[in-house]
Amino acid sequence: MRVRQARQARAWTLAELGRRTGYSAAQVSRYERGLAPLTDVTVIRRFAEALGLPVEDFGLVPVPAVPGPRPASVRSIPWLPRPIVGREEPREGENVRRRRLLANLAATASLPFVGRGAAGARAPASGDLLVARVRDAMLGLDTAPAATTTAWVRGALAVALSDFHTGRYGALAERLPRLLAAGHALADESASVEHQALLAEIYVLTTRMLIKLDDPQLGWMAADRARIIAHTGNSALVAAEASRNLAVLARKAGWHEQAMRIALDAADRLTLRGPSPRLTAERGLLIQSAAYTAARAGDRDGMRELTDEAAAIAERLGGVMLRDHGGGFGTATVALHRISAENAAGDPGAAIATARAIAPASLPTVERRCRYFTDVATAYAHWGRRDQSLHALLNAERCSPEETHTRPAVRALVSGLLLGGRTTPELRALATRCAIA
Repeated sequence: MRVRQARQARAWTLAELGRRTGYSAAQVSRYERGLAPLTDVTVIRRFAEALGLPVEDFGLVPVPAVPGPRPASVRSIPWLPRPIVGREEPREGENVRRRRLLANLAATASLPFVGRGAAGARAPASGDLLVARVRDAMLGLDTAPAATTTAWVRGALAVALSDFHTGRYGALAERLPRLLAAGHALADESASVEHQALLAEIYVLTTRMLIKLDDPQLGWMAADRARIIAHTGNSALVAAEASRNLAVLARKAGWHEQAMRIALDAADRLTLRGPSPRLTAERGLLIQSAAYTAARAGDRDGMRELTDEAAAIAERLGGVMLRDHGGGFGTATVALHRISAENAAGDPGAAIATARAIAPASLPTVERRCRYFTDVATAYAHWGRRDQSLHALLNAERCSPEETHTRPAVRALVSGLLLGGRTTPELRALATRCAIA
């Protein structure tokens, strides 16, 4: 296995690699021998960093360098102004040179990445294209549709949310950047609370998409804008959801204490203590997020206590609420969350037991049903049951092909199964469809 070869090349013992990654020598040995599948994105990145291996060898996309702190003036405004290039009249020939330069840059950007290992083939185009276009829209490089109206933006947001819930990444790559540009244009024309709140909702959706596609750099930017704009728009619900996304990003960065504080502080705000069931449901989502952070931090008891609290809130509310926030909140979605939380806390058996009590059809969206199958696949993989893991992945693919083929966490799981033991024609075919050569 690649990990063992790299460790032996450095003349490290199992204990030494374990010390550098935070695992016991026995657990490192299990990873090397394929007894414990190396499929968790966080674990893979730890081993790659410790051994100096490119994460592409494991089927992951490199994380961009984290930028330095933004100037204070940037934090005081909801978004960056649109770039204004060339205020002076260009000299003769400059327009031609600029057009040529932009054309060359565009051509270069469209080329596929090279130099990745066999397991690190390039991610499917819809995810790459979506991130690239969202980036340009967030930088103010997209043009808003003509005659943007509040009704048009609301309608476009509803369609974009539908695309997200059904895993239509290709459609989102076309729709979401235009929606961002239109939302900014509307907010620029009018400082109304309604338009600010609408733009914040667009950024909440954008953040969720970037989290799913594992682009933390743009994700932080989108989440921070959503939070600031939501407060400007006086929308307690959207501000709380923006805080939940910030907590998710903090957790993914390994900042467990900060992630817990962000989520629980937001849940305890008086603005979520009103009589509206939607506000109560948002509190449940935030507590649920804190529970998963506890699992990631190794606090199994804390995870179960917080999950039980979220489940009690869902029981009192009845039904599914806030379908557009975190995939909805209800008894079935809390149980879905418990699958990944139990697995993250180190108990894949409990995760599978939880999964068996859930009817996938009871989950409110295609995206949540696909998440059910991929969480089950991850738990089975951690349990060492490769065949059941593959079966769950194929169910996820039938549920939402684009979601399964594009999401980095799923591709890492497929890559881990491919590299960590015997392969089957079904597994190799799935890897090919996920663009893992």
